[in-house]
Amino acid sequence: MRTVDEWKATLRAALKDALRTRNAPATAVLRETLAAIDNAEAPDMSVAPESVGGGIAGSAGGLGSGEVSRLLLSPEAVDSLIQREIQERRDAVALYVQLGKSEEARVLTAQVDVLLGL
Repeated sequence: MRTVDEWKATLRAALKDALRTRNAPATAVLRETLAAIDNAEAPDMSVAPESVGGGIAGSAGGLGSGEVSRLLLSPEAVDSLIQREIQERRDAVALYVQLGKSEEARVLTAQVDVLLGL
């Protein structure tokens, strides 16, 4: 199984290739997947330091005191996140086919193929 850093490197390399070849569906799904990983790593704001009064409203006192470290995801969590992205698109493809929107279904199928090819 890949590490989180390997997943990110793979996604970024694939994004670079998709941008180079101007593959819009691949570019979109790779950006969305990288964003989903970044969002999953976002810290809970309840652990952020409290703001103090001072020169800047809502600031925390002291250099670096407002920093909150990002969450560390496990490789399994990233794999699960990517599988969820694939499943969401498969569900949408089924809905688009049912509604007779074949072009939208084709784009999402291409996106699923990109994620499966990683």
